[in-house]
Amino acid sequence: MKDRTAEPEAVPEMAKTSGDIRSRWEWVEAAVWTERMLTALEDGVEGGKWYSMMDKVVALPTLRRAFQRVKANRGAAGVDHVTVEGYEQHLEENLKKLAQRIRAGRYQPQAVRRVWIAKAGSQQQRPLGIPTVQDRVAQAATLAVMEPIFERDFAEHSYGFRPGRSCKDALRQVDRLLKQGYTWVVDADLSSYFDTIPHAGLMARVANKIADGAVLGLIEAFLQAKVMGTAAGWTAQEGTPQGAVLSPLLSNIYLDPLDQQMAEGGWNMVRYADDFVVLCRNQDEAERVLQQLQQWTRQAGLRLHPEKTRIVDATQPGGFDFLGYHFAQGQKRPRAKSLGKFKDAVRDKTRRANGHSLSSIILDLNRTLRGWFAYFQHSHCYTFTTLDGWIRMRLRSTLRHRHGRCGRGRGRDHNRWPNAFFATQGLFSLTEAHAVARQSSRR
Repeated sequence: MKDRTAEPEAVPEMAKTSGDIRSRWEWVEAAVWTERMLTALEDGVEGGKWYSMMDKVVALPTLRRAFQRVKANRGAAGVDHVTVEGYEQHLEENLKKLAQRIRAGRYQPQAVRRVWIAKAGSQQQRPLGIPTVQDRVAQAATLAVMEPIFERDFAEHSYGFRPGRSCKDALRQVDRLLKQGYTWVVDADLSSYFDTIPHAGLMARVANKIADGAVLGLIEAFLQAKVMGTAAGWTAQEGTPQGAVLSPLLSNIYLDPLDQQMAEGGWNMVRYADDFVVLCRNQDEAERVLQQLQQWTRQAGLRLHPEKTRIVDATQPGGFDFLGYHFAQGQKRPRAKSLGKFKDAVRDKTRRANGHSLSSIILDLNRTLRGWFAYFQHSHCYTFTTLDGWIRMRLRSTLRHRHGRCGRGRGRDHNRWPNAFFATQGLFSLTEAHAVARQSSRR
């Protein structure tokens, strides 16, 4: 994978032609970041700060691209009940008015609509903030301007919400480090991170690189928008709502000093947003890392969860969870919550009295199986053989019910509807997909 975060000193001087620069920063908005600006980004600007950026935010090409990004995400309407489709009906007029208000300093973000969504595999819920479509467009335009400035210097071990990086990259790095002998793991958990980021500290870190007061004021206005979770609503004094376009970048900005401290100390940290682990050679190293994390989070106004943050010997039973996987004793598999969520989805699609034909059930089920396998294909092989058997049992129970029999598929049902029967019906086999994936990886 091409490294899109290469620092300027890693770029050969002779290679700095305009075409090379554009290829290295192919993910940035071309309407915002000209080749001259990208050259300045790589070489470094005087004083390390960027001035006069607001004109880029309110430029109509920037706002048009920002709307397309918002539209692609297909989010819900905010407190004003205006949908993406409704906003698009008068798009040019809406964007011109938005630009005028921001330029004149009269723009004020509307309240954020707070909803609660279930946490995967848990009875708990987490808050999600939904800004209006117009505010999401304004945030997306701001993001297009400021993201490359910070992305340039983010630490290598930070993977969450960054261009060209993914959960799978972070998981591969954890796997590599474990195989290299870094088996003492500091499994850290930040309590309600997105809701507890101190605004003053966050804005100070943004101001380290952006000196345009109008842009800083716009970001601060987003942070201080009223939250409508009740009839009266309230103004958040800290945090950046999950669901806001700028939140992922702002969350990375606030944790970047921790990333840099870990890198300077030579510690093997792997972070995806607020979920991170530090892999060490021995217990003494892990204990020193944990002390540093405790000290840093206290100074930063954050809090490590006292029960979920722990030191783990990954060579022993118990292991640790990271990004949906469970790592223990040299193996990895879906963590219990991920497996529970998957089984719930399968149960919902294979209810005995659902009224759909077997072919329809399998067609719908296969979409879930393929998507789940794409992420968890690196699990130990027994994961897939066990799940395949359980899924076929669910389907046999459905067929048994249609023949007037009660209970789960068992006994003679395996002869009536053998494994080969479901294969001829087109049922996706996790076991076979895993075998194919392993063969491909060995070539």
